[in-house]
Amino acid sequence: MTARRWLRDVRLGVKTLLLHKLRSMLTMLGVVFGVGSVVAMLAVGEGASREALEQIRRLGSHNVIVSAMKPTDESNTTSSTQRMRMLIYGLTYEDEVRIREGFASARRVVPAKIIRKEARLGERTLELRVVGTTPEWFDLVPRPVLAGRVLMNADRVGRTNVAVLTEYGARRLLAASNTLGQVLRVGTHAFEVVGIVQSEGGQGSSVQTPDQEVDAYITIDVARARFGDVFTRMTAGSMEREQVELHQLIVEARSLAEVEPMAGALQAMFDRFHPKKDVRISVPLALLRQAEATKRTFNIVLGSIAGISLLVGGIGIMNIMLASVTERTKEIGIRRAIGAKRRQIVGQFLIETVVLSSIGGVMGVALGVAIPRVITYAAGMPTVVTGWSVALAFGISGAVGVVFGLYPAVRAARLDPIEALRHE
Repeated sequence: MTARRWLRDVRLGVKTLLLHKLRSMLTMLGVVFGVGSVVAMLAVGEGASREALEQIRRLGSHNVIVSAMKPTDESNTTSSTQRMRMLIYGLTYEDEVRIREGFASARRVVPAKIIRKEARLGERTLELRVVGTTPEWFDLVPRPVLAGRVLMNADRVGRTNVAVLTEYGARRLLAASNTLGQVLRVGTHAFEVVGIVQSEGGQGSSVQTPDQEVDAYITIDVARARFGDVFTRMTAGSMEREQVELHQLIVEARSLAEVEPMAGALQAMFDRFHPKKDVRISVPLALLRQAEATKRTFNIVLGSIAGISLLVGGIGIMNIMLASVTERTKEIGIRRAIGAKRRQIVGQFLIETVVLSSIGGVMGVALGVAIPRVITYAAGMPTVVTGWSVALAFGISGAVGVVFGLYPAVRAARLDPIEALRHE
């Protein structure tokens, strides 16, 4: 019996709302845009957060990345003349040995020497970032192998001139040629291309990955023998020389719990052996935790801003329902005179407001799902519509109907039946 009565009341509420179609539609628009903005803004925030988190995860949660950093203090420069100077900074081969021998928590240590050189293949030229490293690099910085193979221990032992290109570099240099087996000239040295790995995208973001889309990988022994540790650069009429033994060290911890303690110990070691602060330590695990906390805050802020639209929609519902109570005063008096109780009057008006907000919520969810797709298509931004954001927005729209419809409903129920019947 109760279910039948509720169904009857819902039908009555819908019928009453349809008597003023335009007014009901305009009232719902506030809820529609409020729910749509909540879903859309949370989708944009979720997409951006997931992209940043995924980039950090690709750095390796077990890894600590140590990078050489050019010092800004000119006192670290040794020079014979003003026109020719030698800048010595960065990681050293001794640093690698210290970590391998002194840190039991370090499972693997992968060095990298980075040289920027112009590469030539036939008529095509491209400035590459030549990375001299060990075969273990591809274990700590995993990328899909698109063709051929990556570096192997035999390449390092034999000191063979072989190179692995990223997909971007291969397309630029080998656009009209067979990919593998080609001879690539880097400076004055020739290297055989033995493999292609997928390029890492998203280099424009705030997360700096160890690899770039213009990388060419060779063994570190070959890089040291062919290019040395001293690099010369001409700038504004003067010649600047830099001596950097290693540009990067990727240290893999044995367990997740040892990552941050190991990073702290590494920092203490480099503070001792590198007083000129020419080394920077990056901990992807710490970045990941910070990004997750930022993501939560970001979602709360976006949801709160979008929730203001729902608040405005709720005020609109209350305004219309108060006007409706005034218009239907005589109807309320007749219902009370023939035996309707106050709770039934309250229920009638609450049902109308909940129907308004619920229909608006459904339309708003449809709008909120459509907007992120348009943003992704038009701007290329990643967006993710989550089930919890849809449920949250729809639930808030229902709550708005109850909260903002309660006062008009109670006001209608408290009308004096005699005075209501006299109302014109």
